[in-house]
Amino acid sequence: MKTSVIGYPRIGALRELKFETERYFRNEITGEALKVAAQTLRAAHWKVLAANGIDGIPSNDFSFYDNMLDLAVLLNVIPQRYRDLHLDSMATYFAMARGYQGPAGDVKALAMKKWFNTNYHYLVPELDETTNICLVGEKPFEEFREAKALGILTRPVLIGPYTFLKLARIKEGCSAADNADKLIIAYAELLQRLGTSGAEWVQVDEPALVLDMEKEDKALFVRLYKALLPQKAFVQVLLQTYFGDIRDVYKEVLALDFDGIGLDFVEGKETLNLVRSHQFPKATRLFAGIVNGKNVWRNDYATTLELIRELQGKVETLVLSSSCSLLHVPYSLAPEKKSGPRSAHAFGICRRETLRTGRFEKVSGTL
Repeated sequence: MKTSVIGYPRIGALRELKFETERYFRNEITGEALKVAAQTLRAAHWKVLAANGIDGIPSNDFSFYDNMLDLAVLLNVIPQRYRDLHLDSMATYFAMARGYQGPAGDVKALAMKKWFNTNYHYLVPELDETTNICLVGEKPFEEFREAKALGILTRPVLIGPYTFLKLARIKEGCSAADNADKLIIAYAELLQRLGTSGAEWVQVDEPALVLDMEKEDKALFVRLYKALLPQKAFVQVLLQTYFGDIRDVYKEVLALDFDGIGLDFVEGKETLNLVRSHQFPKATRLFAGIVNGKNVWRNDYATTLELIRELQGKVETLVLSSSCSLLHVPYSLAPEKKSGPRSAHAFGICRRETLRTGRFEKVSGTL
């Protein structure tokens, strides 16, 4: 039985990313130096996951600020007011994230909204009639190659086109449907280039599927993937959902040509009933989010093992996974020198719990 995680904390064991980013903001290091620090962190995190026997290791889940912002930059969705500053790519990125006041001009940051039911926020991409969606960035390919150079084959992670459109701010005179065709072309190129680079799987995150969906929402989702999936070439696509269940669109998801479907069995109240009620496609892998990616308390092994046994009877191939990215839990309690026994207990078990052939083993790290 294989194991997987949806995403990994990027901050670093000693909050290195925070401190290096702040040094960049104070002009104490260059953007290139910040990139080197980020590469060092990514390498360390991939090695931790590999050393602990995780089969499905993500890449491109790293971000200097926010993954929605990363995707907007990757897809050329940069409002003109930021382009008019004529800054380098790193400075433009942070101008969108934090605003900019300096010799080049004065602009506010993009609007910020809460990332579903977490304490994180995302920066809201802006789409209008002048937006030219196309693949212009290299981030997913660069990070995949970094891991590959370490001997680690990762699964690149992308926020999906449906979630991108649903969370973006679409200005008057433009609609989500107006941008669908351009997104399909850009994502098809992403999948094909990642496959050519050697990726076997690509994870496409669609957390917006757990929200209430109207008829037009389902039609948009189906339109995007009916057009995109035939162009995936030889890469396998994992549709990953989290923060709830996908009851409104579950049957439509099963009917599409996904190679893997990731479902949340922790926050998804109806997820198990959906799997019980509808036959899961034999050729499709179920990535079962059974380990809570947001809660630091010890896992209930008896309940989880019972769930695993039932799922094994429902699906042909089962992969055990976290319920969402591990971004939402503490990296480690090891550096917390001032934590007494009570506060350490309050955090529960801040260690990675991975599943090997249906059994949990405690190993160092965090889950």
